[in-house]
Amino acid sequence: MKVSDILRVKGHVLFTIAPEARLLQAVQTMAQHDIGSLVVMAHGKLVGLLTFSEVMAAVAEGEGVLGDHIVAERMDTHYEVCGPETTLDTLRRTMLEAGVRYIPVMQDDALLGVISFHDVAQAVVREQDFENQMLKAYIRDWPEDEGQPETAGAPMPASTPARS
Repeated sequence: MKVSDILRVKGHVLFTIAPEARLLQAVQTMAQHDIGSLVVMAHGKLVGLLTFSEVMAAVAEGEGVLGDHIVAERMDTHYEVCGPETTLDTLRRTMLEAGVRYIPVMQDDALLGVISFHDVAQAVVREQDFENQMLKAYIRDWPEDEGQPETAGAPMPASTPARS
């Protein structure tokens, strides 16, 4: 399975915000759409990623008050990216090794979407469910005469009584 397969199932809806937007606006957008990240765009280009982790750090530092902070002050500008041909295994490994929950999907300079760890988990479950169904169908349809020992049709030798 590839990243392009995950995006096809997930869809290509992206929630973006400008770097000069207020952090409060970002929080409101994330809460309204029940999402954990926003893509930060400037002049049509990806310039950062804002996740709930950066927002929570700002809330903690402000002792519960966001104040007048802007997205550019909190966004992550050092993020991992992947391409549509990246395999699910490579993506999982990258996310685990980098300790990230969200990875933008880029093709050349075009942003195609963002894959979350939740999207990856769903894809793994779907893939395993499909493999399990195929294996069960294969086992269920196994021909009855295959897999039997060659002596299956031969008569059993007569047993001899046990000696005392």
